Amino acid sequence: MTDPSITNKQSSDRRIYKLFMLFSVLVRKMNRKTALFMADRLGDLMFDILKIRKPLVEGNLSITFPEKSANEIRSIARRVYRNQARNFIEVLRLPLIASREDAEELFDINASQLSDILQRSGVVLVSAHFGNWELLGFCAGIMVTPLTIVVKRLRNDDVDRCINTWRTMKGNTVVKKSRALREGLKTLRNKGIVSFLADQSDPEGTFVTDFLGRPSSVFLGPAYLALKTRVPLFVCMAYRKEDGRHTVDIEQIPTEDLKDSREDFEELARRYTRAIDKAIRVRPEEWFWLHDRWKRTF
Repeated sequence: MTDPSITNKQSSDRRIYKLFMLFSVLVRKMNRKTALFMADRLGDLMFDILKIRKPLVEGNLSITFPEKSANEIRSIARRVYRNQARNFIEVLRLPLIASREDAEELFDINASQLSDILQRSGVVLVSAHFGNWELLGFCAGIMVTPLTIVVKRLRNDDVDRCINTWRTMKGNTVVKKSRALREGLKTLRNKGIVSFLADQSDPEGTFVTDFLGRPSSVFLGPAYLALKTRVPLFVCMAYRKEDGRHTVDIEQIPTEDLKDSREDFEELARRYTRAIDKAIRVRPEEWFWLHDRWKRTF
């Protein structure tokens, strides 16, 4: 006999998926300016009326920035919600990006930085839930070269399949986190590029370092792959410019002094975690503060 709770979840997931698809169609019928205006209003609704995770967001901001006043924290938090709403709307519009020219209208990437990456025989790219990370991966796959992107499965299977279809429609490959090391090694040995979001906690909690002022578990996968295959590691942090377009800061993390050892995997993870931390402190409104990053304490 079927478990009613499973049936109810499947029914709920299906309704959410249908609403998701309907909304995505409507958003793609708007011009970009109108869509982003609507996104700002959606962000305000989530912040002012629905107050989705508002205490969590403002609480974490206050811990990370104790020097800021309550009004400053509230202002940053509002921009966080608006940015996340914009990110969501832009993800729904990914199928509209059909060419390199379309990608260049949205993203301004330094040509010399691109050539530095393209000249390498295998690269590990590290980013975070910062700026529009989905748009960064999608446009980089068009403007640079197709990427192998490590992703975490979404709770709604139908939405997960849909977004993965969008992620891969221009040549990128997606790999579930459980297969990240195996597929990452294969990609790097074929001189490809593998991309991670490295601000997530490691469920195993085997390595803990400082992140935004608190002890945090950090996934060692990017460090392991970079040092195991002796390829360079770059931190890429996208953010929104005043004109509404996106740009990305690219920083190569030094690895010449590191070996293939657990101790050095941890040191490299500290280095790219510090780079991510620094970017978030400069532009806190760009990070996904709605995630309960510190639900486990160490």
